[in-house]
Amino acid sequence: MAFYFYPMKQLKIFAQYISWLSIDVAIGAMAGMLFFEELFRTSLHWPAYLLLGLAVWSIYTLDHLLDVRKKDLPLSPRRSFHKANWKPLSVVLGISVVSGLTGAFWWFGWGNELQLTLVLAMLIVGSKLLIGKVGPGWMKELSIAVFYVVGIVWLPLLRSAGAELVWQALIFLPILIGIAFLNLLMLSFLDQDEDQQVGFFSAAWTLRPELLILWIRRLAFALIFVSLAAFILLPSFYRSFACIMLMMSLIHYLIFFHKDLSPEQKRMRMEASFMFPFLLLFL
Repeated sequence: MAFYFYPMKQLKIFAQYISWLSIDVAIGAMAGMLFFEELFRTSLHWPAYLLLGLAVWSIYTLDHLLDVRKKDLPLSPRRSFHKANWKPLSVVLGISVVSGLTGAFWWFGWGNELQLTLVLAMLIVGSKLLIGKVGPGWMKELSIAVFYVVGIVWLPLLRSAGAELVWQALIFLPILIGIAFLNLLMLSFLDQDEDQQVGFFSAAWTLRPELLILWIRRLAFALIFVSLAAFILLPSFYRSFACIMLMMSLIHYLIFFHKDLSPEQKRMRMEASFMFPFLLLFL
């Protein structure tokens, strides 16, 4: 029995570090790009996925490092990990940013795609700074959700033929934004004690816990209903995509309201649901 539990323990530790390092978030973003590549019937090469993964990992890691740089209060294991490894993670982050920019210029060239992508990046940074200063707490989560989805759909959208951009396909954009927003509201609730103690800006700042739970429950039900309606009403080509959105919505609801799971277990399982689009590779 001891031999059986040892590999399981090692696997849990490995999964925990994958989560702390935001590697699962980067992989989930790449799965999202595959979702829209298949949905818009376009064709992307592997460098696009690598560059997206580097970009998402760099953004999340930079955010975590900035969060813990000047905080001396007790932190969660995730944030304590970033604080303890601030210097090596900063070096890796610098390498990632330089590699990403070099790879983007090498692959895209100085053309419209790269120029538009840089404009989008500046808009994201500007919006984040503005909302962080004057916006209500929930606007942070909503803006992150919007820009997360815009970032993963950006290249499939630019590369797609206009005939594929019909309303049946575009309806999945607000659905995925809703799921990302739901995910962030749930994480804000799970982290509310630490965020308020340390002073991190989030939805839990401006919404009472019972109101935040109400928002979460209503949004989850709305996403489940819309995804199910899309599965039933849309043409057969779109049913696999609707099924993935439905599974992601259901997983978020069931995991979040599961009383026997710790906040960290809930976070890891909800983040893992963003990898469901990889199922399209087998359909």
